[in-house]
Amino acid sequence: MARPKVPLLSVDRIADAALELVDSGQPFGVNALARRLGVTPSSLYNHVDGRDGIIELMRGRFSRDAGAGAQASGGEWHEVVAETLRAQRRMYAAHPNLVPLIVGKTITDPYVIASYDHLATTLVDAGFPDDEVLGVIALLDAFAIGFGLDLASPHDVWQPEGETQTLGRLIADAPHGDERSDRAFDLGLELLIESLRARLARLNA
Repeated sequence: MARPKVPLLSVDRIADAALELVDSGQPFGVNALARRLGVTPSSLYNHVDGRDGIIELMRGRFSRDAGAGAQASGGEWHEVVAETLRAQRRMYAAHPNLVPLIVGKTITDPYVIASYDHLATTLVDAGFPDDEVLGVIALLDAFAIGFGLDLASPHDVWQPEGETQTLGRLIADAPHGDERSDRAFDLGLELLIESLRARLARLNA
């Protein structure tokens, strides 16, 4: 039998199909992905290292697509932090179903590791102490994931069914949908950077 001119599988095809599967809300697994691609599960192992390898493939793909991390421009540390968080927020908002998969998996993708290395180097160079930098990065991760999921939340986040003392009035006067999420993110980012700037000033006093 003649060999096909285009291979049935490639790392890119696997990554695309895996993201489509996760985004669809269907259960994710090697067998489900193989069925989606129309191949046998064993054939996937020629390209990726099982389920964990596929998850890392998706992590690297959606990080690149969002322009997160390693591609962040230079500049002051707070500019790098802000740009990184904006990109990560877009990334998580685009693929919210992927979040439970990647948070339970050790990060090994070279692009993502380079992204974290870039961020860590930026923070150390700014004067944050070595023993706090990983903690700051964990804080930034939690912020980005939270606001990424917030951006993917319903148009109306709160809908009280009875009388409220304050919440109902605030909801009625506030924006909804993406505008609400954008304003909350901008406020949170401002508060976060102000807090980090104040801590850096105390450390260097």
